[in-house]
Amino acid sequence: MQTPVSTTALGQEGTFAEEFEHEPVPLQRRHSLKSVTAVWVGFPMVLTQAVFGGIIVYNLGFIEGASAILLGNLVLCLYVGALSYVAGSTGLNFAMQAKKTFGAKGYSVACGLLSTLVVGWYAFQTGLTGATIHTAFGWNMTAVIVVATLLYTATTFLGIRALAIVGMMAPTLFIIMGLIALVLASLKSGMADVWHFKGLAHGMTFGGAISLVIAGFADAGTMTADFTRWSRNGREGVLASLSAFPLANGFAFLFGGVIVAAGAAINPTHNGGDFMPLLTGHGVLLTALALVFVFINLGSVCAHCLYNGAVGYSHLLKNRMRVLTLVLGILGGVAAILGIWSLFPYWLSLLGIFVPPIGAVMIMDQLILGQAARLRADADFHPRAFAAWALGSAVAIVFHIWMPQYGEALAGLLVSGAAYAALGLGQPSREAALDTIT
Repeated sequence: MQTPVSTTALGQEGTFAEEFEHEPVPLQRRHSLKSVTAVWVGFPMVLTQAVFGGIIVYNLGFIEGASAILLGNLVLCLYVGALSYVAGSTGLNFAMQAKKTFGAKGYSVACGLLSTLVVGWYAFQTGLTGATIHTAFGWNMTAVIVVATLLYTATTFLGIRALAIVGMMAPTLFIIMGLIALVLASLKSGMADVWHFKGLAHGMTFGGAISLVIAGFADAGTMTADFTRWSRNGREGVLASLSAFPLANGFAFLFGGVIVAAGAAINPTHNGGDFMPLLTGHGVLLTALALVFVFINLGSVCAHCLYNGAVGYSHLLKNRMRVLTLVLGILGGVAAILGIWSLFPYWLSLLGIFVPPIGAVMIMDQLILGQAARLRADADFHPRAFAAWALGSAVAIVFHIWMPQYGEALAGLLVSGAAYAALGLGQPSREAALDTIT
């Protein structure tokens, strides 16, 4: 296994900028608020979120569905914002943050799980690219997946600055193509009854809808430090994350909801607020724009997720981000060809149950109890963190099976954070810890 290369000198890796996989990003290498915001805002304003938003509104109706979407995004706003504050303040990526809470070896459990899940999300979105293009244009799905794999892997290989560029392009195209879709939808069915849409499926509860919103970005949201560590301070880290939650993510969800409520969606039971079918069959120019839109829009999600996975695994395997980008990019592409994206509903449930408790424990440890965490002597494993994570996930499972109407993601998040604080009662205070060290 390759030994980590020192990054404290010129900060260059060949002709590419250093990604600081193994150490905090130095202050002099941090990026502007605009740049970090561009990275985050282009991640959630994508077609997939419009699909989810449409499914929620199709089940709950527009007013109730929109309320669930807004509440879910408020939770993500607080959750991702708190983790981003720590990242901007310290320059640590997610793997290094997890070491503080779960231990020098224990972090590998949380980091390995989330890094694998985001690569799974990358594989799902790459497969979705092939399926979307095949449905809209009739192209060979496998061939499209191969091309998408190469494009998305190459983008990620270029590093954080490439994510900022794609991040600016994706929401711009989403807004343009979305507005065109709305115009076409209004010509087809009108928009007057959107506000009064009552829902037609009724197979989802209000709490379940909130959990869907949270679970949709639980993995990458928990790994926000990989992006917001580039912020110049904690405040700018929070501001950058706000561009994603509630703004970009909420907009994409609500947009899909409007498409469904307007009666313009094709098969909303499964495809939700997917507005791609509205953009085809209206001339060569719009068709070409729709094709570019799919690759850039879904490519933004794929590149961001692959970046998360590559940074995480580079720390786990003591290797370079770009090496892992190539390996994981190819593996994810193969998984997409094999149809892993068809298992998405089961995978999404996994995200809502096991991932939010990780972030809740880290927030409680590093932000709310931050001084004690920094003074604590290092150890391979921190049992208290694992106990709180396990308890929160166990409660989430109970809610998922027997009380889905209340939302398992939110339940697991709250219980794990409270459990970590409760398990720390009677632990040495900050002053006692300082006396012990000195």
